[in-house]
Amino acid sequence: MPQYAVIIHSPAPADPAALTPDYLALLERYPAQVEELGGKEIAGFALEASTTATSVRGDVVTDGPFAEAKEVVAGFFVLEAPDLDVALAVAKLNPACLDGGVEVRPLFAWAPDGRA
Repeated sequence: MPQYAVIIHSPAPADPAALTPDYLALLERYPAQVEELGGKEIAGFALEASTTATSVRGDVVTDGPFAEAKEVVAGFFVLEAPDLDVALAVAKLNPACLDGGVEVRPLFAWAPDGRA
């Protein structure tokens, strides 16, 4: 089954410690909703607040996220879904859509010989 990266964008600084009980309740219900739509969450990760980020560009190391933005990457998960339509339906139900957004990208599948 195809796999998709679901990238969560939230208002900066996207601190997971600041999530409200209501938002946490939505997150707890989300995996069941994913399965109802025919998807399966393979792995998921929340990122620490964007204020903890360190960026590297060549030899230059700076504090802060890679780009200044009102929204930052707050986390991601890998979704297994039969097709992009199901992946998008899953993404639309993600609580991050309430105040941020969700990006869905197919994971690149390498051929057994390591070629694209």
